[in-house]
Amino acid sequence: MHGGLKTNEQLLRDVVAGMSGLNGVAVAVCVPFPYLAQAQSALSGTPVAWGAQNLSEQAQGAFTGEVSAVMLQDFGCRYALVGHSERRSIYGESDQLVAEKFAAALASGLRPVLCVGETLEQRDAGRTLDVVSAQLDAVQNRVGAAAFSGAVVAYEPVWAIGTGRTATAAQAQEVHAAIRARIAQADAKVAGELEILYGGSVKPGNAAELFAMPDIDGGLIGGASLVAADFLSICAAAAR
Repeated sequence: MHGGLKTNEQLLRDVVAGMSGLNGVAVAVCVPFPYLAQAQSALSGTPVAWGAQNLSEQAQGAFTGEVSAVMLQDFGCRYALVGHSERRSIYGESDQLVAEKFAAALASGLRPVLCVGETLEQRDAGRTLDVVSAQLDAVQNRVGAAAFSGAVVAYEPVWAIGTGRTATAAQAQEVHAAIRARIAQADAKVAGELEILYGGSVKPGNAAELFAMPDIDGGLIGGASLVAADFLSICAAAAR
């Protein structure tokens, strides 16, 4: 929950300008709902796509304060985050609700970015793969493994975000490989082509090492995306 019309304008302008020469790198920004019109205006016709940070599982109706997938399409969104760790932990979104949001995004032609990951307590208890597998399975049970061909998965180790602890590239790779293997149990082709992003405090200093891992296809960038130079440095690491 960052941004303002004036600061957004400069940030988006700088990001677009910095995309020159970053061939083969797909870049998107997911902005708060009030700024979708601004993103659409600033980014239309540029290499940068845009999307939302959340959406409702409902298509229409008496759901005051909610925003539907069809509404997001009105603003040209290509992506919608579902199941972000903050939505799960602060707002209590269950695996089943996240699966419904995933399905709603797909049904309306959006590309859901499914966020999965474990807490510090779960990591220390050795439950990482169980937790992540359950989060994936909830979606697979709702829409099937083939639906992941129209989606992105983002691994967010909650314990590595703002805790002072960081995941090594090897730790991140282990979970990314497990995610791909879990999907492969149902559909090897979809699993092989699935884009799996890493979202555990990616910064200019660690991006290249993370992106060099065989199953890490990019990043879901948090705080570093608020500074154009840092964000573009991370994008450049993906281009190498």
